[in-house]
Amino acid sequence: LYLWWICGCCGALRPRYKRLVDNIFPEDPEDGLVKANMEKLTFYALSAPEKLDRIGAYLSERLSRDVARHRYGYVCIAMEALDQLLMACHCQSINLFVESFLKMVRKLLEADKPNLQILGTNSFVKFANIEEDTPSYHRSYDFFVSRFSEMCHSGYEDPDIRTKIRIAGIRGLQGVVRKTVNDELQANIWDPQHMDKIVPSLLFNLQEEGGKERSSTAPVPLQGSEREKEKDSPAELTERCFRELLGRAGYGNIKNALTPVLMHLDNHSLWEGKTFACRCFKIIMYSIQSQHSHLVIQQLLGHLDANSKSPATVRAGIVEVLSEAAVIEASGSIGPTVLEVFNTLLRQLRLSVDYELTGFYDSCGCASSKVQEHEERQLQEAVIKTIGSFASRLPAYQCSEVMLFIMGKIPIPGMNPTLGTASSTLESSRMIQVMLLKSLLQVTTGFRTTNMLTALPSSFLDPLLTYTMTEDAEIRLLVLEILVSLIDRHDNRPKFSTVSIISDISILKLKLDKCSRQDNLFMNKHSQRLYRHIFFSCKEENSTQPHFEALYALLALLSMELANEEVVVDLIRLALALQDLALTNEETLPTYNRCAVHALSAAYLNLISQLTTVPTFCQHVNEVIETRQKETPFLLPENVFTEESRIPNSLENLEEGVLFLQSKITEVLRGSGYNTERLDIPYIPESTDEDRLSKRKSIGDTVSLQLEMESRNSPEKQEVRKTKIRKPFPLRALVHVTNNHMNSVGMEELERERRKQVVEKFQKAPFEEIAAHCGARATSLQSKLNQIFEITIRPPPSPSGTAAGSHGQLQSRSVPVYEMKFPDLCVY
Repeated sequence: LYLWWICGCCGALRPRYKRLVDNIFPEDPEDGLVKANMEKLTFYALSAPEKLDRIGAYLSERLSRDVARHRYGYVCIAMEALDQLLMACHCQSINLFVESFLKMVRKLLEADKPNLQILGTNSFVKFANIEEDTPSYHRSYDFFVSRFSEMCHSGYEDPDIRTKIRIAGIRGLQGVVRKTVNDELQANIWDPQHMDKIVPSLLFNLQEEGGKERSSTAPVPLQGSEREKEKDSPAELTERCFRELLGRAGYGNIKNALTPVLMHLDNHSLWEGKTFACRCFKIIMYSIQSQHSHLVIQQLLGHLDANSKSPATVRAGIVEVLSEAAVIEASGSIGPTVLEVFNTLLRQLRLSVDYELTGFYDSCGCASSKVQEHEERQLQEAVIKTIGSFASRLPAYQCSEVMLFIMGKIPIPGMNPTLGTASSTLESSRMIQVMLLKSLLQVTTGFRTTNMLTALPSSFLDPLLTYTMTEDAEIRLLVLEILVSLIDRHDNRPKFSTVSIISDISILKLKLDKCSRQDNLFMNKHSQRLYRHIFFSCKEENSTQPHFEALYALLALLSMELANEEVVVDLIRLALALQDLALTNEETLPTYNRCAVHALSAAYLNLISQLTTVPTFCQHVNEVIETRQKETPFLLPENVFTEESRIPNSLENLEEGVLFLQSKITEVLRGSGYNTERLDIPYIPESTDEDRLSKRKSIGDTVSLQLEMESRNSPEKQEVRKTKIRKPFPLRALVHVTNNHMNSVGMEELERERRKQVVEKFQKAPFEEIAAHCGARATSLQSKLNQIFEITIRPPPSPSGTAAGSHGQLQSRSVPVYEMKFPDLCVY
């Protein structure tokens, strides 16, 4: 006790490290740190590293005393001395000194004075930039994460001081991340307990910018005064810190970093505004490693599914963010579950259609869950746009898979009318068809392929062409636009946006390429179906100007992209058939449609004549067009496809001079070396079951069609058909058939009534009755099969011989194998 009292009174007897520490403090704190004495203290610490922990403890003791006595000048001097010692010493004893240092920083951060908090933060940031030589096994930064996050939300009255405190908090979080993110021995900063504090604090300050959108969210180097200005902005500092945090995130940490972002946007209703949410995810997509981009997409898709019953504005905001993220994402890196991305988007599209039709987000029909139709429409457009954004980043082979996938989701009339949810109706099926076809159009917009045969298989084209036979004008127009987009591989579509007579096609600067072998194979396989659907599309009464413009573009692109000599002849034959269709009017088309078909045929023949470069062909086409301009201008596109079209009340007695003559065209093409044998045969497309099937609207119609086909293909009728072909028809039989023809109408009525009863039975009968009926038929069929098997299949010969049956007859008796007795030579 006396020894300590003597040491306290006599400074010369105090330990040297204490005297050196005391000497760095001047009498007046305004004079600052005594640099000469500080150099002595630093030299002593480097010479005797074992004393470093004692130096730190003593400095910590003095700092705590000065804080309590409000001697803030000496507090600043003590922290400056600690910083210099920390920067100079990298020995094995540094860990004990760091504990004292962090204790003093904690003391400053707990103070009420903003200046002390900022001072402690600055010291911590300096410490965070030091790479330690020795590991630390027991150091914890939980307090600093919580305290710096709290400073980021500072609500100090003075705005300037509030800004400084928030900037200090952001820099402190940045220091914590730098100190712990790459040190496996430290606490895992990516744990949810830390990310739930760090990320919302950064987003809070990022949001404080007042909604200002930067021209580019990619990092841009700053110059001079701009850099100094941005240092004073919490939002800009936050953005740099957020980018640094995300740039250090590995594969297993992306989810923990993104979940607080999604929760923050949910809690503060920031999806609806879209601007801030899009900016956040632009920063995320630009900052994370490119190979992890698909993880962000998957997180957003999962969040979209989790918000399936949220208002349309929330879901639309998430979809908009998805679209922006897909644009930034590197090509082809959507991830291994490409179809799952589109499946989620299509599911949201279908849910939106159901919500729009039912009017509620759930089945209870509460007022709070009422749907706003215009918001759902906006959501649907956003989903379709996002599908296009994703598809534009995919290679050609994946685009083909996506197109097949979407086509498989579209309800085809008559084939899968019950596709969809249980509450789907005819109207919902139509709306789903329209939305999915719009999505398919978005996918095909950027699709380019060199091999049409493999990119567009029959499994895709067959159901797509089926829609050209539907009565719905909107669906037919979408299908035509899809076909045009698929065939246009050289971006010639904008040059045929309107139907017109082009005097010289060289001004269009068309991009032409020689038809490849794969294109020839494609047309050999699918050309007749394409011609047939073009022909039937012109026969629809509700076709309007956009339909004819799409048909003109389709014919033009077929001529440039996929045409060889045979295809050119077939297309000319088709154009002449369209002229005959409008001329004869067997389908009783309106006058406008007849004039439109005439105009379409004239515009296309004018184009194909210049593409073939046959002078006499061009001369004949020009003569007909000139005659029409003088006598029948309503047969030219310039007078038909206008806002005020001049259409007569009827089209009767058209002169030969205003028509394109098949004989004349055949003659001029034959003279130029074309094979015109097909032109001599008028084009008449065959009607198939597909035409009727595509226009069916209900299950009953489909069942009726199936019954009709079964009746047509019955064995009895096939046998009768074969008999008619094989044997000559005698006069007596002809008279017999003539006499029975009078009763054929009555038989047809009975057959129709029978089919109607069968259809009504399957539509209205209880399920149990239908199941019992089918079960009875199956039992009857099985019994018949058993009888056939008993007759045709004989039992195997039995080595035990035969058994005597009743009435003295011998009857074969089947003996099981294990009861048979074989000779010894046959047994192994």
